[in-house]
Amino acid sequence: MNRDITIDVHLGPAELHAALREDVVDGLLSTPKELPPKWFYDHTGSRLFDEITKLSEYYPTEAEREILLHNAPEIIAAADADTIVELGSGTSDKTLALLDAAVHHGRIDRFVPFDVSEQFLRSSVRRLAEQYPKLDLHGVVGDFDRHLHHLPSGGRRLVVFLGGTIGNYQPVARKEFLARIVDTLEPGDHVLLGTDLVKSTARLELAYNDPAGVTEAFNKNILEVINRELGADFDTDLFDHVARWDAEEEWIDIGLLSRVDQRVRISALDLDVSFKAGELMRTEVSAKFRPARLADELAAVGLGLTQWYTDHRGDYGVSLSVLR
Repeated sequence: MNRDITIDVHLGPAELHAALREDVVDGLLSTPKELPPKWFYDHTGSRLFDEITKLSEYYPTEAEREILLHNAPEIIAAADADTIVELGSGTSDKTLALLDAAVHHGRIDRFVPFDVSEQFLRSSVRRLAEQYPKLDLHGVVGDFDRHLHHLPSGGRRLVVFLGGTIGNYQPVARKEFLARIVDTLEPGDHVLLGTDLVKSTARLELAYNDPAGVTEAFNKNILEVINRELGADFDTDLFDHVARWDAEEEWIDIGLLSRVDQRVRISALDLDVSFKAGELMRTEVSAKFRPARLADELAAVGLGLTQWYTDHRGDYGVSLSVLR
């Protein structure tokens, strides 16, 4: 039986709705227009993203899984942590390799999954309690752009941030986010970070433009979320999914291109928004990294890179760094 199971909720339905309203107003009134990618992930969006991770064109998920399965014991031994914190935990599927290795290592006492969805987190914690009955489980429901300071303190920690999600942050915001992680750490604590790597334009663009159209449906789902939650009348057929490699910024730039001149009504905000034919609204960037650049970014916030792992094709990187 688990020694302790705790769920802290810092983000309820009312706060989520208020954050959506704020982000939609700010994003649609900005030039160029932009919507934060965190709003992709309602029930439908989460299901579509799960489908994306199984596509042959979308390599990051399996590449990261390969790295963790092959290197988890070494990672765990190097971090020597008694607490693992996972940001954006979801189902914690890939993290199971780390938890298994940590249990075998014999030092871990506590797992702290952190996720935006209370329902998802509670389901995950119930499952983890059955799999790891000797672990303390301390779930935290929150937005990791606003609630990292609510993470439970104490212990020697390994903070895990997988899925290449760090690439959704542009450089200034990425540095701020990494600095917020560091603010939760003590010297000797470690950070495990998953990052997609720069590679050929063809392979990068194919990963976000799958022939089956799953990524297109996922991208357009953000409009369905706004329609449902804010009473908008977006017609998804009047937008095209666009995902292009930006060689200067070294990221995939993802957005929705208006096919026609159109006007969208968002009733809950009493807001009308005009789109011109050919106007692109950004919904996500997915930055790709080079090891040296990543090491510099980690060093800028006080983290020293100690281990670097890639899959057998060299497509994806997982880095272990320590707070000096």
